[in-house]
Amino acid sequence: MIPATLEQLEQVRKECRTMVRKRATASAGTTLVPLPGTDVLADVGMLMQLLPAINNKFGLSQKQLDGMDPETKSMIYGFVMSIGSKVIGRMVTKELVVQVLKRVGVRVATKSVAKFVPFAGQGLAAALSFTAMRYVGNKHVDDCYEVVKRMIEQRELIPGEPAPSALEEANRDNIKIEARSISSNGADEPAKESKDQ
Repeated sequence: MIPATLEQLEQVRKECRTMVRKRATASAGTTLVPLPGTDVLADVGMLMQLLPAINNKFGLSQKQLDGMDPETKSMIYGFVMSIGSKVIGRMVTKELVVQVLKRVGVRVATKSVAKFVPFAGQGLAAALSFTAMRYVGNKHVDDCYEVVKRMIEQRELIPGEPAPSALEEANRDNIKIEARSISSNGADEPAKESKDQ
């Protein structure tokens, strides 16, 4: 379910960043395995779990979006397209994760090579792995946060609820109408009573 307030949204972001930090730490640990490519495969596997979990926390998984009314769904997809995310509201596949990793491809390639450099190599590879995983995860968290933030802001301007300037005009019109009805009803009655007496 999409967070309804900015406070709830901020809480979800904190929870997701904690998940990202844990996965990034696990990713750094996979670099200790000396077999080529195992760390990249582990990263792909971790991201295939992490990215959908983040979507789900923000209420932006494909399943959750499919259950929304067409207008809300269309609005969310519009926000997703405007920020350029390829992961929000989609089924997270291996191919999609590989595309995301290509964005940080230099780091991933450097990590794979660095772990074969004696001593400092594994430390460097672990640091690069942690950084790359954290970057991908936090970028996705920030994208989801931005989409939901825009959605919350949009809800505040729902057609049934006029914008603040329209409210002020409506209040002025209501005051004028009330003043007219009071002056026409209230002023006539005392005048009639005084004539009768």
